Amino acid sequence: MEPQGKKPGEGDGDRVTAQLLKAHTGEFALDSILLLKLRGLGLVDLGCLGECLGLEWLDLSGNALTHLGPLAALRQLAVLNVSHNRLTGLEPLAACESLQSLNAAGNLLAGPGQLQCLVGLRGLENLRLRDPLARLSNPLCSSPSYRAMVRELLPGLKVVDGERVAGCGSELYQLCRDLDSCLRPSPSPSPGPQDTEAQPWVEPGYWESWPVRSSSILEEACRQFQATLQECWDLDRQADDSLLQAEQVLSPAGAPSSFVF
Repeated sequence: MEPQGKKPGEGDGDRVTAQLLKAHTGEFALDSILLLKLRGLGLVDLGCLGECLGLEWLDLSGNALTHLGPLAALRQLAVLNVSHNRLTGLEPLAACESLQSLNAAGNLLAGPGQLQCLVGLRGLENLRLRDPLARLSNPLCSSPSYRAMVRELLPGLKVVDGERVAGCGSELYQLCRDLDSCLRPSPSPSPGPQDTEAQPWVEPGYWESWPVRSSSILEEACRQFQATLQECWDLDRQADDSLLQAEQVLSPAGAPSSFVF
């Protein structure tokens, strides 16, 4: 009976075997595997992984890898995730000429020398060495000049640590970084005058409501309007009286209202 929690073909546990690869992919020929996910299996040795010559997408995150030797044979590999391992170098990746995206956050890469092997990868556009959300980083990321160093060493990169540094949208990320720098408090403030208390933006009483001021011009206009309106009413009454008198003159009392022929 197999140990609980292991799938068929995972007897070696910490080593990649042909049996493990076939169990995870369902492929019988290793060179026909295009996509492979071996996340969090506690792998220490990549074993026969180099025989997967057609591999294009590979996830080896969350293991205990210290070297990537077999990956040097994967010339078609385009996307690689080796985050959260124990890598101190990436030298075998120099032969992965098709590599476009690399996630190596959460390892033991100490300096720019460990990235020198990536200089010849002309198609590499996306590199992640630090992942704040997953709390993964590398020792070299603690340097204040880390980002500038990476861009100088690998000028073809378009995305570094999930932020676009070249091409469309890079200006927005740069603006956000500049704002962060301005808002971040200084770690060691230099001696000088103490910060003064915040001052109000407007004079005292600016927001208070003022009493309504009377306007002689407005009052005069209202008075004239009322007088004009009164004249209209008087004219209307006079017109009604004139019409009534005209009707009485033209229609004397007792006059027949109709004619009989």
